[in-house]
Amino acid sequence: MSLELRRHTTVEPVRRKIVDIHVEVRQRDLGLTGPFYSAERFDERLTGHSSLPGWETVVAYDGAEPAGFAYATPLGPGTRWWRAMTTPLPDGYTEETGKRTLALNEIVVRRPWRGTGLAFRIHEELLAGREEDRVTLLVNPKAGDGKVQTVYERWGYEKIGEQQPFEDSPVFASMMRDPLHQV
Repeated sequence: MSLELRRHTTVEPVRRKIVDIHVEVRQRDLGLTGPFYSAERFDERLTGHSSLPGWETVVAYDGAEPAGFAYATPLGPGTRWWRAMTTPLPDGYTEETGKRTLALNEIVVRRPWRGTGLAFRIHEELLAGREEDRVTLLVNPKAGDGKVQTVYERWGYEKIGEQQPFEDSPVFASMMRDPLHQV
């Protein structure tokens, strides 16, 4: 398997691929249904995320076939990211400058490439060269019967609380990896 990881800082060249992969994995493979997981709602979130300064994606290809992707956005001053926390965080923890915290918004790998280490490769490629101090993500604690959250813990993330960012979204575990780059 010869995989190529391609970085993009604008969404349009890869929008359709990202949306299609998201729908294939979240809806068809994982059976996640409801408005929150619809292609339209995901595309709205993708549009919002990709319009922010510093947005970047890494898309993996096996030949011409897209195998997975991840994308992230730095959290800027006044970000909504922390507003949905259900438990308070220490003073100053949520103060953002646009250079302090990178939000890993999505990481998705298609079925044929799962279990190959591709998700970790995409993740590390996305973080390579980033200057933020730390990286945060949200994970549905029920995903894979808790196995997905366990994977993130192996990658150096720790649960810092929970949040529900949208009325129709699940309650996610909020996780942080600090520092951004692990040795």
